[in-house]
This record gives sequence, structure tokens and C-alpha cells, in this order.
Amino acid sequence: MPAYSFEAVDAQGQSRKGVMEADTAKAARGLLRAQALVPLAVEPVNISGGVDASGVRRGGFMVRRVYSPTALAIWTRQLAGLVSSGLPLERALTALTDEAEEENQRNLLAALRAEVNAGASFAKALAQHPREFSPIFTAVIGAGEQSGNLGMVLERLADDLEERQALKSKLIGAALYPAIVTLVAIAIVLFLVGYVVPQVANVFAGTKRALPFLTVAMLALSDFVRSYGWAALMVLVLLAIGGRFALANPLFRQKFDAAWLTIPLIGRLARGYNAARFAGTLAMLAAAGVPILRALQAAAETLGNTAMRADALDALVLVREGAPLASAIAQKKRFPGLLGMFARLGEQTGQLPAMLQRAANQLSAEVQRRALQLATLLEPLLIVGMGLIVMLIVLAVLLPIIQLNQWVK
Repeated sequence: MPAYSFEAVDAQGQSRKGVMEADTAKAARGLLRAQALVPLAVEPVNISGGVDASGVRRGGFMVRRVYSPTALAIWTRQLAGLVSSGLPLERALTALTDEAEEENQRNLLAALRAEVNAGASFAKALAQHPREFSPIFTAVIGAGEQSGNLGMVLERLADDLEERQALKSKLIGAALYPAIVTLVAIAIVLFLVGYVVPQVANVFAGTKRALPFLTVAMLALSDFVRSYGWAALMVLVLLAIGGRFALANPLFRQKFDAAWLTIPLIGRLARGYNAARFAGTLAMLAAAGVPILRALQAAAETLGNTAMRADALDALVLVREGAPLASAIAQKKRFPGLLGMFARLGEQTGQLPAMLQRAANQLSAEVQRRALQLATLLEPLLIVGMGLIVMLIVLAVLLPIIQLNQWVK
């Protein structure tokens, strides 16, 4: 049964908006009149006022998702609690629709509920909105429905979403302070070089004496910044745009990602982060009962590094040909050896999902520890580097003054 968004007026003249299910728009108007409401507008949610099938408003330059990663984790946790308590899925979706704070969320949930009421599986209903629900999310839900453990699978899915978001937040938090210090340092240096140094240079312009080398070099840099600063900025912007287009080429992107993994410190962090995400997704899918080949395919698609994604797909081919999962992963040197070791233990003990999850936890903890160490190391280095640059600028200004005093004496 399709869902319709409506706007109506009650007997007191108050405007009412919402979403309801009906066979046709005419039937929806009849239901509104039966509730003593005067319908003003009744339209399907997939075309109503620029709202697509996912409840996302169209027509603007920037289109945001209905659920942010954090909001999706919260919504999944709420749905898991309702389903685990024995509430039918349709009633659980109805309850969440009533509690939704935003119109696009109500539209999305109403569309899901309409699909479920029409006889579609929950996974199929989610698959109609790929912008909001990833193929992995849909695959896990489908496995939960087939096994009859939808509530437990939703709980695991919520755990995975929360853990992934927590890891991402910690990595962003570790990089935030060094990034702010770097931006402030660049702004201060540009101000000193572009404004302060030229003002001081004017004082010595009429002395007709040779200035110290450091001062001459700083004045040349200042002239370059003032004359060609915008041109240099445009070149950097064009290089960034060109790099973005180049990364759109799959072959170049794979080579770039492979080279990125070889960078000291940063490359190891990237390997650990991607491996943790791969292991966590594979563990969740295997625990939900998804076949291993399908689980490997889905887990590989979560890898942001295309070089590691290619390795994961190569491992999938080996597993399809009969190789054990641990052996296939161990052949790919970009994956940490810890992952292959835990996969081997899982296959030997028959507890592959649990061992993969343990590997994901250890890899995540290692990534967090290394990220914090790197941030702790960068903070004093950036401060010292900024201090050295400012000291050179100050010396470039003070040396002519000292020299002038000596001339006066």
C-alpha cells in the first residue's frame, strides 16, 4: 500500500500535516474527510514537493541524507529494541514514524512501512532506498529475516554502526588539534610575511646600505607573496581539482592508494583502519548467516582503499576456488598478519565470526593507539616548527635594526 503525504485543515482551522497509507490519492482524501479534516494537498511521498523515494528533498544544490551515520545507529538501536520486545515489524515502524522529528524521516519510514504492509520483506523495502541504507545493511537485515533472528541481527548491526562511528570520531579528534595548529600557523606566517615585513622594510629603504642576507631573503619572499600569492593559491586549487579528477580514474586511484599504504606511520594507520573495518563487517555478516562468498564481496566493498579492495576481491576468487579464508587473506600482504592468524584460528575452532570480531577489535584498538601517538608527537613538532619560522621572521626584522645601531655608533 503506497504512502501519501498530506496537508489538511481541521474544524478549528488548524493546519495538519503528516503521512498516511492508502490505495490511491482519492482514498487518502476520503480517509482524511472521515477524520473531519479538509484535505488541501495529498501526494505520494516519492514525488511530493521534491521529496524522492528516500524522503530526501530535491531541488537544492546540497542534498543531505535523511539519517546521518550517528542517527542511523540510533534508529537501528531503537528498531532492534522494539522488535526484540516482540512488537511486530509493522507496528515498530509505525511507532518510529510517529516519533520521527523531521518530515523527511517520517516520509522515509512511511515508505518502508508501506512496502512491508504490501508484502515485501524488510530487506527488499530497505533496498529501495540505497542512498540511506547500504548494501551491507540490507544484506544483514535479509539474513536476519531468513534466520528468524531479526531483533538480534539488528542489535549486532547497531553495535557495528556505533563502533565504526566511535573509531571514526576518535581518529578525527586525534587529527583535529594538529590541523587547527597548522592552519593558525599558516595564517600567522602569511600575515607577518605579507604585511609586517614590508612595513619594516620601508624604514630601511632610504639607508642605501646592504641589508643582512636573512632580511633580503625575507623581503623577496614577502614580495612574492604580495605579488603572486593569489596566483599561487589558484595553482594549488587547480592542482587539487586536477588531483580529484585523476583519482576518479580507477587505475590511477589504485596506484595512488597502493603508494599511500607505503607512507611511514600514515600508511600503517590506513592499513589498520581498513583491515579493522573489513574484519568487523565480515564478522557481522558471517554471524548473521550470510554465505561466506557473499559476505566477502560485501566486506570488500566497504574498503575505502582501492588497493586493499582489489586484494580482498582476489582473496574472494581464491576462496571460491576452494582455498581456506585464512590462506587467501594471508597471501595478501597489505592486510595485517593478525587478521590472517585470527581467521585461521576461527576456521580451526569453528568460531570464525567471533575470531574475526576479535581481530577487528584488536586492529581498531591498535589504530586508535597509533593515531593518538602520532597526534601527541605532531603537536610539539608543529609548535616548535611554528616558533622557528616566527623566530626567523623576527630575526629578519631585528638584524637591520642592530646593524643600524652599530652604524650610528
